[in-house]
This record gives sequence, C-alpha cells and structure tokens, in this order.
Amino acid sequence: MYRRLSAIMFPIMTVLLIGAVLWGYQVNQEKNSILIKAENQYQRAFHDLSFHVDKLHTELGNTLALNSASYASQRKGLVNVWRLTSQAQSEINQLPLTLLPFNKTEELLSNISNFSYRAAVRDLTNEPLNDEEMKTLTALYEHSKEITNDLRDVQTKVIASSLRWMDVESALASEQKMLDNTIIDGFQTVDKKVSEYEELNWGPSMSAMFEKRTYTALSGNETTEEEIRQKAEQLMNGRPLTDVRVVENGNGTEYNSYSLSAKNETGSEVAMDFTKRGGQLIWFMDSRAIGETNVNPDQARQSAQSYLDAHDYQGLTPVSYDAFQNVANLTFAAKQDDVVVYPDKLTVKVALDNAEVVGLQAADYIFEHKKRELKKPTLSLEQAKKSLNSNFQSSGDSLALIKNDIDQEVLCYQFTGRVNGSLYRIYINGDTGEEVKVEQLKQTDAEVSS
Repeated sequence: MYRRLSAIMFPIMTVLLIGAVLWGYQVNQEKNSILIKAENQYQRAFHDLSFHVDKLHTELGNTLALNSASYASQRKGLVNVWRLTSQAQSEINQLPLTLLPFNKTEELLSNISNFSYRAAVRDLTNEPLNDEEMKTLTALYEHSKEITNDLRDVQTKVIASSLRWMDVESALASEQKMLDNTIIDGFQTVDKKVSEYEELNWGPSMSAMFEKRTYTALSGNETTEEEIRQKAEQLMNGRPLTDVRVVENGNGTEYNSYSLSAKNETGSEVAMDFTKRGGQLIWFMDSRAIGETNVNPDQARQSAQSYLDAHDYQGLTPVSYDAFQNVANLTFAAKQDDVVVYPDKLTVKVALDNAEVVGLQAADYIFEHKKRELKKPTLSLEQAKKSLNSNFQSSGDSLALIKNDIDQEVLCYQFTGRVNGSLYRIYINGDTGEEVKVEQLKQTDAEVSS
C-alpha cells in the first residue's frame, strides 16, 4: 500500500517542487527587473539634476551679463532661470531623499523659481530690476556655482565607484550605515552649505510671499472654550450636538486656535476650527451620509446664500459652483461698490439630497475681509472690450479685483462669454488694457454667478 501511495505522491510532489522553483525564479526575475528600472530612474534623475543646476548657473551668468536696458533679453533669461529651477525641483522629488535633510536646498530652489518668475512677468520697462535684486542675482550666481561643483563631485564618485541609488534607501533606514554612504554625505554637505548662506533680499515681487498670516494679528478679544461651544451650536442652526470636545492648539504661538469635535443627531462626526483671538470660524465639516441628488444648482446657491446671511457673512456673491459625490462646493466672494473682490472669498459645501449646508472653508475670508479703497479704472468699459479676442462673444461684464501672478491686487473688467465653443471668464486690467487672467468655466459657474 505504501509503495502504491509513494508511486502516486512522488510525481505529484516532484511537479509541485518544480513549480515552486519556477515560480520563485519568475518572482525573483520580476523583482530584479523592478529594481533595475528604479535604479535607472534614480540615476537619470540625479544626472539630470546635476546638468540642470549647471545650466542654471550658466543662465544666471548670462542674465547678469546683459545690458540692464535690454528688457526683452532680461525677461527671456529670467524665464530660462525659472524653467531650469523648476526642472531641478522636479528631479529632486524623483530621488529617494524623503528621510534626508535637504530642505534648505529645496527652499533655495523654490525661492529662485518664484523670484525669477515674478520678475519675468512684471513690466520690466516700467519696473526694472533694482540694485538689490541685481545683488541677489549675483549672489545666486555664486551659490549655484558652489552647488554645481558639489553635485559634480558626488557625480564623479557615483560613476567611479559604480554606486547604486537603491543603496541610499537602505542607508537612510539604518543610522549606522548613513554616515558611510557617499551619496548621502554629498547631499548633506550641499544642504549644510546652503543653510549657511546669508539671507537674501528677494525684492518687492517676493515680499507678499513672505508675509505671515497669523491668528494673533486678527482683531477681537480672546475667546474661551465655552464661547466656542456656543458658536458651534449657532453654526449648526439649532441642530443638537453631543459628545462635544474642545481642544486648544498652539497655545502661546502665532497660530493659537481651538479645535471642536462632536456628533450630530444622526451620530455622524462634526469638526470645526476657530481662531482663539476673535473666535472666527476657520472651517467646519459635517460628515453625515449624503443621499441621492435632489437639489439643483440654483437651490444649492439659495441655501448657501441664506446660511451666509444668517451667520453674518454679509455682502458676498457666488462666483463658482462645483459638484462632486452629491455635494456642491460654492465659492463666494465679497462685493464692494459693485466690484467683486476675489481675494476676499470663502467656500460653502451644500448636501444635494436636502440642500443642507455641511461645510464651510473660510481661511481666506478671515485674513482678506476688509474695506478697500477702490479707485475708478482709467479705461472705460468700451475701451477695455477692445482688448478682447475679436471672436469672443461676451454675455456679461462687471468690475472685479483679483490678484495677478505676483500677488498684487489689480482692478479689472471681468468679461464672461464664449470663444471656440467654450465658456471663459477674462480679466482685463482697468488701467492698462492688458489681459491679466483667463479662466475656463463650466456652465454651472455662469448660472450661479449670473
């Protein structure tokens, strides 16, 4: 009996063993193939990074060598600097450096990118680069030279010793190996040198970027936890909240706030954040389950508008509408003297099963809501229309205050209409007639803002 059983089982086990070996071999081959592809991608990203930083150094030198009155060539040079810096940033993001301190270098590249872009898009004829900005360009030229040399040094060692980037991930996971890894040592050296550079003056085009939004700068008295509870109940329009918990965040810092969590009458979670100074709502979200859509865009707009009016968000007008998973997101902007003030905005979430407001995002509104001195535009409406595409069919117009590419507030004529079969909103500078911004719209955007 055992012989017959062995005669049956032996071939079966042999087949299973061979199958397991073949399967293991195939898995190993696939794993090696994936590792080779990943290594090739890392090597390409690193060598491209070294190349583009080298080109960045060259382009900064070319821009500095130009005649300061050659605005067109200067703009072209700045655009090239922006392009190369953006490529270098992208390549850094492709390398396995998430656990490695390289933030100072990434911050420097980000600032170079923003500085060059903002300088390039402004009118250099009327607002040329000033002496401080030229000094900054000179300093960046020197810094990029040093970074290029350090990256070349790492590149030489990588090629000479056939170093693998896959080993970097292993080294980052092991503190003992980290100190002995040439690639990691090289990048740490670059970042340490960058952190020791003197602070640069990035000029007026970057000043808005470095302005801090802090809750302590807001007006009003400091609120208590009990006052936050009362505000939460008001925002729920009388709907009861249970298991209410209020936690203070960032005590003694510039971002001192309260976080409130609770449950509504259905047992779903409700979350809200408030500033401690002034007790202003930053955002809130009711996570209740939302049923099938029974509400049209106009009904959602009316519900959102009524909610804002009831909670003292006055003078706001709808400017956009977007629906996703049975929830409508409506953006409202302030309106002052018939001018739509886009920086002063907030977003309301409306459930499309019963038109109930289930969320509000008001961070921009907190910092931007103020009365502005709005001057009349130099150009008339008819003069501004001449700047539009001859094929543009305007269906509506108004005055609007928007932020341009360098974060400056610009008074514009806002035209809504169609061209090439699509719906657009075009903003024309009210003083110069230049196109400041173009947005493609959905039909619902036009409907709720009409």
